[in-house]
Amino acid sequence: MSQLIIAIDGFSSTGKSTFAKLISKKLGIPYLDSGAMYRCVTLHSLENGIIDPVTHEIDQALLDGALAGGIAISWLPNPDTGLFDICLNGVNVEQRIRMLDVSDNVSPIATVPAVRNFVDAILHERGSQGCVMDGRDIGTAVFPDADIKIYMVADAAIRAQRRLDEMKAKGQDASFEEVLKNVQERDYIDSHREMNPLRKAVDAIELDNSHMTIDEQMIWFDGLLKGRFGDAVYASES
Repeated sequence: MSQLIIAIDGFSSTGKSTFAKLISKKLGIPYLDSGAMYRCVTLHSLENGIIDPVTHEIDQALLDGALAGGIAISWLPNPDTGLFDICLNGVNVEQRIRMLDVSDNVSPIATVPAVRNFVDAILHERGSQGCVMDGRDIGTAVFPDADIKIYMVADAAIRAQRRLDEMKAKGQDASFEEVLKNVQERDYIDSHREMNPLRKAVDAIELDNSHMTIDEQMIWFDGLLKGRFGDAVYASES
């Protein structure tokens, strides 16, 4: 099972990362968060004047220069979670990249072909030997031959409330209306970008978790695994 490539795509705030991390722990497969990599590029762009945080206009020359050598993404083991925190140029930014200013600008950055090629190269290098990966185009563009493809959806208002609850738990201030607007804007941008837009792969299995707990989602995944591989998957965990 450790050689499986599991691709999880879907809209923002559907809980892809939480779901993917639990699958990673369950099966002992490395977890790679493609969205965090795009957020790292976005954070660097905000801090270095590459993207205007109001108009979202991008200085392509500056961005190309950063991608050519100014952005280094690495990972640091986190003993508290058993996973890895993402680092930008040697600095742990796992929490910083989740803030609203990064969320507001990540979709415009992620539509740039050079950025997608930059991230895809990292994903292929680290994930080709088996991984659980979530994002927007993992099953359609990054790993079209993934062993398992899951497409996650949920109602926009429910996703906005989830995001708001997460932000409040971290002490971040925002209104429901602000967060819902951000979710809806990201949905549109992700679904209409020119390069590898968000869409369901023809062989992906859809999971609508609008009214599901994470435990119910894992029960659903257990059923998917058993249907695909039989009792062998359970034997591999013992």
